[in-house]
This record gives sequence, structure tokens and C-alpha cells, in this order.
Amino acid sequence: MADNKLTRPWHGVPREEIPWYPVIDVDACIGCGTCVTSCGRDVYRFDFEAKKAVVANPMNCMVACQTCANTCPSRAISFPAEDEILRMEDLVLVHHSVEDELLSRRDQLEVDSGLPRGDLVHLKVTRIQEVGGGTRIFTLSPVGEADRLCQFVPGQYLEIAVPDSHFMARAYSIANAPRSDDTVELQIRRVKGGRLSAWAFDSAHEGEVIQARGPLGAFTMRSPVDRPLVFVARGTGFAPIKSLLEQQVNMLPQRPMLLFWGATSSDDFYELEQMATLMRRAPNLRVTLVARRFDPDFIPPERAGVATGRLSDALAASGLDLSGFDAYLAGPRLTVTDCLLALRGLGVEEDRLFADSMST
Repeated sequence: MADNKLTRPWHGVPREEIPWYPVIDVDACIGCGTCVTSCGRDVYRFDFEAKKAVVANPMNCMVACQTCANTCPSRAISFPAEDEILRMEDLVLVHHSVEDELLSRRDQLEVDSGLPRGDLVHLKVTRIQEVGGGTRIFTLSPVGEADRLCQFVPGQYLEIAVPDSHFMARAYSIANAPRSDDTVELQIRRVKGGRLSAWAFDSAHEGEVIQARGPLGAFTMRSPVDRPLVFVARGTGFAPIKSLLEQQVNMLPQRPMLLFWGATSSDDFYELEQMATLMRRAPNLRVTLVARRFDPDFIPPERAGVATGRLSDALAASGLDLSGFDAYLAGPRLTVTDCLLALRGLGVEEDRLFADSMST
């Protein structure tokens, strides 16, 4: 029977709401018993007469575990697609449950790994812009000389401490190329129940000083100057892409570049005037805005195209020959996964795909 200790909620989600358990192909099962004896969660029983493994307690199965399928010599065991688990991992409920458990066990779990942590800096909120689509753009400036981020590379991110809380810092990509005044922009989307989002939309104010660590990350330009580029972004995944795009327009304005930016609705696009400026400065930059719904009154920047539907479908339907291109992608991980598949189909070589996926 199911064990209550093994069927407790998975990061706040009731176990019975998660359809994750093994299914046995009886015809393929050779009755070796490896799954039965290897599983430490009492999922299986064994029919000695039929010489077959039986899934007796499916809810005991550890969510996302596939060890039995990986070790089955006849490949008789299958599991559901992982996409649903990945979607659940993006739930605010799951994020908070994981964070709360980590913090409650900090004395037990903490270790100094020696990995880069970034410099601790103090940044003043100098401007907050409402840009639609449930997104705000924060402009941050260094408080003192020691707080300057002059060494950051486009595509990197900062870890922002949640003000007046004990919660863990949140990672946000810097949305601009380096500037002479050392200011940086962050694009923060409202997330219902989000802990930093609650500050950003309910209490943040200009003049406030926040703490951050950084710059961090390796999602940076790695392409030789003679290769054309395709940039793909979904939602606020546009932040690191915009930073990389600004860098290229500043340094190599004649470079052939494509941008596909996806959103749910045309109301979710922002900074379109800045995009128009980039296109004027870079004559070989081509932009396509992709949304599931377009407002009849929506006017894209001059020379920008539009496509209706999913971002990955728009890429695949473009019919472009992208062999010889380097591709940079940023956005929710499931969208990035689908777009990577589309780009491979358009000819981008595997070692020329660079992605920065994030939770929603």
C-alpha cells in the first residue's frame, strides 16, 4: 500500500495531483526483477507465477525519478513526458516551498564551494518605468565608487536581494550594454505571489537603495565578428538579448542580425522606440515580433515584421536558411527548448546554439 511518508506533497503540490509513476509493457518485461529489488520506495511487487513486475504503489514513486526505466534491460518501463514536471517547477508555490526548505535547513546544508559569488554592491533605484504587459524597468545607479559595475559583460546578470526580508536573492539579467554613467536596467515582470515581484510592484520607490551581487553568468557573446547572428527572446528573456544586441549595434552596426521576440499579446511588447532606434543604426538588423494575439491598433516599429502564434512555430515557418548563423536564445525553458529544435531545423549547428533559460 502507499506509504504516507513517501506520498507527502512534492514541494507544496499534493502528490495525487502529479501523474508521475512507471508503466510496464507486460509483453516486453522479461521478469528479471531488477526494478522490484532496486526501488527503495516500494513502488513494485512481483508476480512469481507470471514472472512479471507489477506497479503496486504508483504514488510512492519519487517525482521525476526514472532510475528503474534507465536500468531496465528490456526497456519495458516508461514514464510520462517530463514537460509537466518542468511546468510545475516553474510554479511560484514550488519555488517558495523549495526556498523555505533550504532556508530552514541552512545550518545543515550550507557549504563554501568556492564558486564565484559576485561582488556585493549597493545600487540606488533612480527610475521606475511602467512599460505595460505587467513589466517594470528599473534603472539602478551605483551608490559609490566601489559599487560600479564597469566590468560587466552584456548578457550577464545580477542577484538582487529581496529588500527587508531573509529570502534568497533573485537573478535578473542586465538589460543594457555598459554605459558611461555605469547605470544598469532590469526588466522585472509581475509574478503573482512572487517575493521580489511584490517589492518591485507594491513598495519599491525611486531613491531606494538595494543590495545586489554580480555581475555573474556566462551568457555572453562568443561569436567571431564575421558570423551573422540570430537572437530569440520570449517575454523578459528580452533583457539579456537586448544587452547583447546593443553591444553589437555599438561595435558592429553593419553586422547581419535577426531578432525574433515573442510574447503572449502585442500589449506585452515594450521599448519599441528603442528597438526602432537600434534598427535605424543597424541597417542589417531584421526584427520579427511574435504574439498569440495582436491588438488591431498595434503598430510595430518601421521595418519590423509580425507573426501570430507560438515563437517556435514562427521560427520554423520563417523558412530561413540559418546555416552559418550563431543563435542566442533567452526565455522560459520550455519555450527555449522548442526554439532550439526549430533553429536546428533551420540549419544552425549544434555548437553554435547559446541559450539562457529561466523559470517563469
